[in-house]
Amino acid sequence: MLTYSFENYRDRLSSSAKKQSLYFQLYECIRADILNGTIAPNEKLPSKRALAIHLGISTITVENAYAKLSDEGYVYSLAKKGFFASDILVASQVKNEKDITPFAQKNKSLHEKKTRPVPDNTIHLSATYTQPALFPFATWSRLVRRVLSERAEDIMRVSPPGGVEELRTAIANHLYEFRGMRVQPEQIVVGAGTEYLYSLIIQLLGYKNTFAVEDPGYSKIAQVYDLCNVRCVPVALDSQGMCIDGLDASGATIAHISPSHHFPTGRTTSIGRRYELLGWAAGAPNRYIIEDDYDAEFRLNGRIIPTLQSIDTIDRVIYLNTFTKTLSPTIRISYLVLPLSLTEQFYSKLGFYSNTVPTMNQYTLAMFMGEGHFESHINRLRRRYRAQKDAAVSCIQRESAFQDSLILEADAGLYFLLRLHTKKSDAELKAAALRRKLHISFLSEFYAQKDNVLLDEAAHTVIVNYASLLPDAIEKAIKKLAQALKASSRLP
Repeated sequence: MLTYSFENYRDRLSSSAKKQSLYFQLYECIRADILNGTIAPNEKLPSKRALAIHLGISTITVENAYAKLSDEGYVYSLAKKGFFASDILVASQVKNEKDITPFAQKNKSLHEKKTRPVPDNTIHLSATYTQPALFPFATWSRLVRRVLSERAEDIMRVSPPGGVEELRTAIANHLYEFRGMRVQPEQIVVGAGTEYLYSLIIQLLGYKNTFAVEDPGYSKIAQVYDLCNVRCVPVALDSQGMCIDGLDASGATIAHISPSHHFPTGRTTSIGRRYELLGWAAGAPNRYIIEDDYDAEFRLNGRIIPTLQSIDTIDRVIYLNTFTKTLSPTIRISYLVLPLSLTEQFYSKLGFYSNTVPTMNQYTLAMFMGEGHFESHINRLRRRYRAQKDAAVSCIQRESAFQDSLILEADAGLYFLLRLHTKKSDAELKAAALRRKLHISFLSEFYAQKDNVLLDEAAHTVIVNYASLLPDAIEKAIKKLAQALKASSRLP
């Protein structure tokens, strides 16, 4: 079984990597060996526990390193068998540069991407980003000029720690009109991205808390909590949402959930389970729920479900949302809605912090929302994404390879699930797709607990992110997936 002597590998790290966290250093080491061929394609990596013992580090450090490798396509996981190296050797890229290490080559140009796990011509059915054609450049640039002209003095002032009042008021109005939430602007804290806001929550509530995260779930959440040195535990889901029994058994004091549209299962937490979660929070004075409403604007069919915050009568829900999906990840504006009981505590404890979002961007977004452009933009995106979803579904229905497959959770968010009818493993299907220059992710990859009873149900379930693809790319992606399925199927 392959293992590492970590001390020997430190010499191979770039100077910037040595300053990173331990899990990132381990990620760099394994990634380098996959790229240079020391770890062969489809070779099994050591178990998280075995590698942790060998290196003298924590299991969660190895888990985070493996999660990052998996997220970027360097490794794939096989249910109940472990992690394996993906077939993405790039030796040909350095055959004429034998004296250049993978790290030096990676950093030789500031304009090159830091990671490129698959070639440029590979279609990513697992990625989500805003198409440039969908960003309202003309309106945004016009508002920027107005802000520079009309708010010159204001943009030169230091922003309040929670954000400028105009933006917080615009967000409060949007939440009332769109989500039925009655909140005061003072309860809203604007920050540069959800990762930063996670750290603020930790500092506000204290480092002695235990944070429960959904399993399966978005791995970056657990990584941030781990790097902030707080205890983080995965809690399994059932068809209704996060399991209350598992939450009680975990010893957690904070539950981080996405009840309106869970990633990656697409499930919605039932109203009964929501009240059970509020009952759990009321069971102890230091318990809170973080409601992550990351893509609530994109429920394409049916009524938008009320937020947990809007039915919270005990003041224990911290609401979290972002403009990443609605505008662009590069805008870097997210926000919290704090319970009234925590608002004063936030300003007394953390009010010395400078706001991390440039003031000009805050005024521009406030004007964009206040003048109705944001609502028009959301409506335009919904129409576009509904058409892209319908195109993806239509392509699937036309392909004979998917005749016994199931499309699941297609009413909300920017992705749906496709459960394939095959006897091949997820790893074999993923490798077959990569050979056809299609990068896909499976639901099974997002489970932290490999003994989760629901893991078997997740097998062969592809996460179809259609929002980032143009119509012709959607059709190409579905055809490539069909080819991979036919090539790897053992069905009679």
